[in-house]
Amino acid sequence: MSYFYYQTKKIYYTESGKGKPVLFLHGNTASSRMFELLLPLYEDRFHVILIDFLGHGKSDRIEEFPAELWMEEARQTIALLEHLKLEKVNLVGTSGGAWVAVNTALERPGLVGRVVADSFDGRTLADDFSKNLIQERTGAKTDNMAVEFYQWCQGEDWERIVELDTKALLQCAGEKLPLFSKPLHSLQVPLLLMGSEGDEMSRADFQDEYRAIAGETGAEICIFAEGRHPAILSNAEEAAERISKFLELQN
Repeated sequence: MSYFYYQTKKIYYTESGKGKPVLFLHGNTASSRMFELLLPLYEDRFHVILIDFLGHGKSDRIEEFPAELWMEEARQTIALLEHLKLEKVNLVGTSGGAWVAVNTALERPGLVGRVVADSFDGRTLADDFSKNLIQERTGAKTDNMAVEFYQWCQGEDWERIVELDTKALLQCAGEKLPLFSKPLHSLQVPLLLMGSEGDEMSRADFQDEYRAIAGETGAEICIFAEGRHPAILSNAEEAAERISKFLELQN
């Protein structure tokens, strides 16, 4: 098992496969384990890197999750890339990890090759985000499949992690904090926005958000007619093919 120090905490990461480096960034309340079943779809083409953000998976725990969580996790991502002494690393972020991926590229474009942002709300959180989050998280605690996913990703302290994440997101939404560290039009790397029409967790108008982001950044958009949240899992093989083609292009 590999770790590196970020400030005074240990962050867990793994490496596998050969080829161009691709760092996968997990979503909220998940961990790098969410990508384990996808590895065979990418390892033959890419040097695959996975990370557990602080407070998740096999990384050290923290007392609170900051409200600007996706910017803080971008700083952890940058620290990993610096630790590995890698440049032009492709980033694939899903759900909350999509904001992390874009923020990493905004902050340190020299470290990033291309970015895939999968299954996220876009530029802002919807007005009904907090209500839907509370409803989703309350229901998840009594949903056997959701609980098994939390336990698989986090271990026995999954409830505390879900509570910390929920608190941070509600603060972010309530204070209408910015989700990106810099204006999107300043993004300097190619971007692919991906999602599923049947996504039950992203905002209802996420495709409008994607089109608005594309207008600012020149991003490509890929929407799957089938599948749920997130697209990278529910449309695993098709998503892997689309992502691979995008990442194999030269900037």
